[in-house]
Amino acid sequence: MFFTLSKILWFIVDPGNLFIIVLGLGVILLWIGRARAGRGLVSLALLGALLVTVFPIGKTMTGVLENRFQRPEPMPDDIAGIIVLGGVLNQFIAKKRGASAPRIAAGRFAEFIRLAARYPDARLVFTGGSGSLKNPDIKEAEFAAPLLKSWGLDIGRVTFEADSRNTFENAIFSKALIKPKPDDRWILITSAFHMPRAMGVFRSAGWNVLPAPVEYVTTGDERLFAPQFQFRAGINAFSQAVHEWLGLSFYWLTGRTKSLIPAQAGQD
Repeated sequence: MFFTLSKILWFIVDPGNLFIIVLGLGVILLWIGRARAGRGLVSLALLGALLVTVFPIGKTMTGVLENRFQRPEPMPDDIAGIIVLGGVLNQFIAKKRGASAPRIAAGRFAEFIRLAARYPDARLVFTGGSGSLKNPDIKEAEFAAPLLKSWGLDIGRVTFEADSRNTFENAIFSKALIKPKPDDRWILITSAFHMPRAMGVFRSAGWNVLPAPVEYVTTGDERLFAPQFQFRAGINAFSQAVHEWLGLSFYWLTGRTKSLIPAQAGQD
């Protein structure tokens, strides 16, 4: 139920969709003679569009999350295993056009392969099923396996978890499959902006993980009042940031994480 509700809610509050909804309602009201209300909604839509166009709101929000975790330096000598979260490729495009066709979040795979070589005795886990309500049977893990093999990784070392639909299920289903020992140390790989939610969930699940953030999309020192004029980049960055902040909020409110914005050990 949580998964379905989260998908429905996001469809409504996605800033791009919300912009069209508010603008469309405003235009309808203007056409039916409700001029004051219509002008108000159209003006609200325009104001929102201008704000994300002129100010780097999304990148500023994302930078806060990307700054929460850094990989431990130096990396430990002894690691029990390495986990990489799904979201690496679009399995729906891959099914139609071939496993290597979709745009790939190469940072996660590259780090996974690099660390697998550094820790040859570590267990390896890829966790990612389908986050789609329409196509729940097309699993990302099924397409990740041949791709990793083509990049030179011995996939005989890898456990593929293909049933999870979100970050919470990544942790819960993988733990049930792997049964890690409490004292074992694992490395967790995901996008830097997503690392706080992922670390919070894995910690709450009782899994001892160290962060290996990749795929940064900000410099980390963006300033909110640094004017620009980029609607497409602005709305995309804002949408990504809102999605992640809402995810953090709902995970915290529903007890899936213990803090709203998890941080490096000792900094919560």
